[in-house]
Amino acid sequence: MSQETPRRGGTVWALVITSVAGFMAALDNLVVTTALPSIREDLGGGMDDLEWTVSAYTLTFAVLLMFGAALGDRYGRRRLFLVGITIFTGASAAAAMAPGIDSLIAARAVQGVGAAIMMPLTLTLLTAAVPAAKRGMAYGIWGAVNGLAVASGPLIGGSLTEHVSWNWIFWLNVPLGLALLPLARLRLSESYGSGAPLDIAGTLLASGGLFGIVYGLVRAPVVGWTDGLVLLGLFGGTALLVGFVHHGSHAKHPMLPMRLFRNRAFAGINAASLLMFLGMFGSIFLLSQYLQGVLGYSPTEAGLRMLPWTGMPMLIAPVAGYLSDRIGGRPVVAAGLFLQAAGLGWFASIVETDTSFAAQLPALIISGVGMSLFFAPASSLVMSSVRGQEQGIASGTNNALREVGGALGIAVMASIFSAQGGYETGQTFVDGLRPALWVGASAVAVAGVAALLIPARRRTAEVRTQDDEAAPAPVLETASR
Repeated sequence: MSQETPRRGGTVWALVITSVAGFMAALDNLVVTTALPSIREDLGGGMDDLEWTVSAYTLTFAVLLMFGAALGDRYGRRRLFLVGITIFTGASAAAAMAPGIDSLIAARAVQGVGAAIMMPLTLTLLTAAVPAAKRGMAYGIWGAVNGLAVASGPLIGGSLTEHVSWNWIFWLNVPLGLALLPLARLRLSESYGSGAPLDIAGTLLASGGLFGIVYGLVRAPVVGWTDGLVLLGLFGGTALLVGFVHHGSHAKHPMLPMRLFRNRAFAGINAASLLMFLGMFGSIFLLSQYLQGVLGYSPTEAGLRMLPWTGMPMLIAPVAGYLSDRIGGRPVVAAGLFLQAAGLGWFASIVETDTSFAAQLPALIISGVGMSLFFAPASSLVMSSVRGQEQGIASGTNNALREVGGALGIAVMASIFSAQGGYETGQTFVDGLRPALWVGASAVAVAGVAALLIPARRRTAEVRTQDDEAAPAPVLETASR
């Protein structure tokens, strides 16, 4: 496949297209949480039904991410990127117009399918379009946008629900998706991966295993850890994942070659990502409820007061990308994780039924800086730890583990919250929140230790040159194409 020279400004277009697509996919993880009471009032259903409006998206997103990356490598990354955007946009419109809770849950599941296809391809398309010397800054901006989407989901969902309607948390995606379709078609060129056959067996094992485990973790806080379906999901999913590991170690063309995890950089950054999202997702899920249910803020007010945390990536992540280019990603990622852990620990130590915003502010700022330092260098470490032909696999693996980490964090921290406290009074909520936050802080601290196991910075430019010769990456097309 021949390579084309990108026209002036092409890198900017690639950054805009991939960042907006990533923003939409990341936003819909938590955007629904603050809208649940309004959805229940309009569509009915029990709390279990409302839980699935969140988890249906997370489940399909997590279990199909690696398959989405493999499809892109096999049938064309730009082509599948366009397919993913189309599915996601259509499902968003269906969710906005859902006449009942069941149809809303179904639309959310289809949204996850679209996100699973387009999200892992954003980094491969961006990496191909940006010169190696500038990738750190590009990853920083991409990371800032995606990090902001994840953390600001409750704010955006609460604001739209409070001031317009809950339907608009889904309508928001429609004009963005419609704008991205022609831009991606005109500005990105087509490329393919290694051309290996699709690993159907590996896909079924990974998807079934992740579905079983995530299903069990999401359902357990609702029905209990001894429920038959929960146990079936956890043990059956674990067995399938063991089979997936065996398959990846022995199959001729596995979807995820287990040899990649012999690379300390790949194994370390993926372990750190899973644990980071475990602590961060679970904490945001509980703290957004604490600010509303205990301190009495409206959804919009609660989101605004979290801006020192959620808005920080827009300021710090590009700088983090620059630093990673200069000193390597490992020290920046590790510092960010330890700061995030310190922020959550600070919050756990001061949380009370009447904690003032001034007392919360240091914890929010420290957490925001830590999260910002993590996102951009982590993306760079993932993409630079493998060969060019395997970047789609690496991206899909990392994003899948982040989603699994998020689901795990919500399930585990909600279980700890339920065991130690509850929703009866403000004090019982705090009694459950405090130990849950300590667990979240501990998980992120362990992620920092995992990051320290990543080897010191190598001669990235030399590795990139070899990769580009082995597998030409997609570049941007001219306007006339």
